[in-house]
Amino acid sequence: MPGRLIILAGPSCVGKSPLDRALAKFFPEIKKSLHSLILYNSRNPRPGEKDGVDYHFRTRAQIEEFRKNNRFAVMEVRGDLQALDLNDLSRTLEEGDVFFEGNPFIGYLLLTHEQLKNIPKLSVFMSPVSRDELLLFNHSKSNVSPPDLITDIMRRKLIRRTHKQKSLIALPDYENIEKRAASTYQELVLAHHFDFVLPNHDGEDSDHWETFYFPIGEARKSLLSFVDLVEGRTPMQAEKWEPGLVSGDNK
Repeated sequence: MPGRLIILAGPSCVGKSPLDRALAKFFPEIKKSLHSLILYNSRNPRPGEKDGVDYHFRTRAQIEEFRKNNRFAVMEVRGDLQALDLNDLSRTLEEGDVFFEGNPFIGYLLLTHEQLKNIPKLSVFMSPVSRDELLLFNHSKSNVSPPDLITDIMRRKLIRRTHKQKSLIALPDYENIEKRAASTYQELVLAHHFDFVLPNHDGEDSDHWETFYFPIGEARKSLLSFVDLVEGRTPMQAEKWEPGLVSGDNK
């Protein structure tokens, strides 16, 4: 039997990367059992990212060429071009579980691609808000626009993360922040396709992941819930979202 494809997807800065690092630090046996799925990406590496570890960084023209070969699935993600080598994924699954951590659009592609339909999967969507909060936003009498509110929540997280990474935020950084924040609501549209949703307010900007050695707050709950799901236990904190919860997700 092939291994499982384990998918952890969510908007930029929601907390996927620090969860992955905490998994390696506190649950090394689990982390070592998961083969990382590494995609191709046309953007430049962020501070600390390494070619062949976080992504295979290539030029946009090089990834465009992949469209001519059906072994690759190529798609646009927030202005970046990304590609998945389907043959490489199939080979790696023969060795055991494969772990993808990244963008919901790629996560959805992994869930729905014809060549992957018979592969066992565990799919987890990490959300900056909970189901109850979305219901509150949708029925608020204060004329709150859920897309605008979600965008602002993520804009603040992304600005704090960028301040941590850089001493000075330049105009291109702000443009990138705005693009990622504005994409969040459309990414939440995909959440109900995933097996579980982990609401997590401790995003990548939060001190709760690494400042106190052990994760605390929702960072800790998210980590332990993900471990429970991977090991087949009932998670401490996880939700299932129904179609229609996020406006526009009835597909």
